[in-house]
Formats: sequence, C-alpha cells, structure tokens
Amino acid sequence: MSKIYPDSGVELNPFISKNYDKVMNIGSMGLYKRFIHRAIADMNIQEGDSILDLGCGTGRNAVLMAKNIGESGKILGLDISEAMEKQFTERFKNDGRMAFQNKRIDQIIDLQQQFDKVFVSFVIHGFPHEVRENVIKNAYNHLKQGGAFYILDFAEFDMDKMPYFHKVIFKAIECKYAFDWIKRDWKQILSGYGFSDFEEHFYMKNYVRLLKAVKK
Repeated sequence: MSKIYPDSGVELNPFISKNYDKVMNIGSMGLYKRFIHRAIADMNIQEGDSILDLGCGTGRNAVLMAKNIGESGKILGLDISEAMEKQFTERFKNDGRMAFQNKRIDQIIDLQQQFDKVFVSFVIHGFPHEVRENVIKNAYNHLKQGGAFYILDFAEFDMDKMPYFHKVIFKAIECKYAFDWIKRDWKQILSGYGFSDFEEHFYMKNYVRLLKAVKK
C-alpha cells in the first residue's frame, strides 16, 4: 500500500508493522521500553477510566494503560494498519474492556462516544501540520468535559544545541515533519483549540515529553 503522505515516517511498511515492537526496542536501544512505563504512570490513570488510543499500533501501550483502568474501564484503539490490528486483537482477545477500530486519525471521525482520556504516542509529529489539526479536533471532540489529551512525542527543542551524536541520529531516523514539530509551541497551539491546564513530563534528556492538555 502506498503512503498517504510520502514524506511521513509514521506510515510503516508491512515488515516493520509486523515486527513493530521489536523494531522499537532495537531502534531506541531499549530506551522506549523504559520511558513508556514512566509516561503511562504519569498519566495518572484511574479505575473506571475510558481511554481512546489514537494510532494504537500493536497495543503495547494499551497493555500498560489497561493495568490501571480496573474492571469497569475501557480502551478503544484506532489504527489503519491491518498488521497492527491483528496484533492488537490477538493480544486482547480475552479482554472485553479492549476494542479496536480500523480508522484513520488524520481525518475527522465521529465515534459516537466520549472518553476520559485521549492518548497519542509518536504519531502526530509524522503528519503535515495542517493534518495535525484533524488529530487535535478528533481528540477534543471525543473527550468528556474536563477530560485530558495526552501527547507523548518529541518535545520542543533547538537542534543546533543538540550534541552532535544525537543530532546525527535524529536526522537519520526522522522524517521532515518531525523537524517542523519540534519548532512549534504546542501549548499555544492547543490553547487555540480549547485546551488549557497544561502539564509536562520529560524523558530521555528532555527530548521526549508527555504533554497533558485539558478540555475546557
């Protein structure tokens, strides 16, 4: 299947989709596995929470979130990859709290339900900026009043101030949209869409951030 956005790094080929968790472990030299546990803990998930996971992938992050939602909580994962869908549904085949829908998060959707939390992890930076607007709108429209949108992704930083080795790696593995992402003020942007009460948690020498934004 050809890419929707040819310059994107978050649209994966079939091999990477099938082996995504292993690729992430190897590509991040094990660092992703460490900070994702911290990030999920920093989301302060409560028993009974309903969570929408945008671009949920294989369900690896959902496994960690599911530990905190109790028997009455629920998680709905959205992704367009059939390989990801197969892994997600197999992973949660005996768990009635977990559901998957094959949907594009870069287009406006209406799931006919709202959630306590919306989570997106290392997906939104890989879209053109005008497309990110749809992801933000989807998050806002599917949150309950006072619900929280959590973006786990690259923080804002100046590449010119990065150590040389880090800069080489970032340039080698990231798409052009990521370079645009790190330059923007995301709290200001989200404020324009009706979000407030921001909180930040940083990981990996402050290059990665969990940004919380509350629906007014």
